[in-house]
This record gives sequence, C-alpha cells and structure tokens, in this order.
Amino acid sequence: MQATAEFQVVPIGDGVSVRPRIMRVVELLQGRDFVIETHASGTNIQGELSAILAAVEEVHQVLHDEGTIRLVSYLKLETRTDKAPDLAGKRL
Repeated sequence: MQATAEFQVVPIGDGVSVRPRIMRVVELLQGRDFVIETHASGTNIQGELSAILAAVEEVHQVLHDEGTIRLVSYLKLETRTDKAPDLAGKRL
C-alpha cells in the first residue's frame, strides 16, 4: 500500500544541539526505495507503508544503539484508495 508520511524525531537528553542525531536520521532514510523531502521540522516520505514503518523502527533502534536514551517521534500517515498518494501534489 502506497502512503505519504511526515516523520519528526525528537532526541531527548542529547544536549542543546540535536543536529548530529537529526543528520543521522536523514542518513538512515536516504537510499531507501522511497522519496524523502526534509524540511525545518521533519521529513516528508512517499513510499510503501511497510517500508516507511520499517524505517521508523530502524531509526529508533539505531539511535538507541548509538547512545540516545530517549526518542519521541511524531508520524502522520496518509493512504488513499482512489489514487496513489504523491508528495508533489502536497506542495502549495
């Protein structure tokens, strides 16, 4: 099932700057079989729902394995039955 998503990861307890952790998230998302668009507050993703959910799980696992003690993520998902969801159609 195709989906679009907005994914935001908030590392807690990693100091004032979370930039290195967020850059790691982007690195983990790149090279997958979906489209990503980063923005100031998160990342938009277009692809298979199962691949998106697997990526979210991997991000949490890798960041925890690398020392981040606490993560809070926000995930918005959109699926449709009338046509394939497309990030290009979401731009204003």
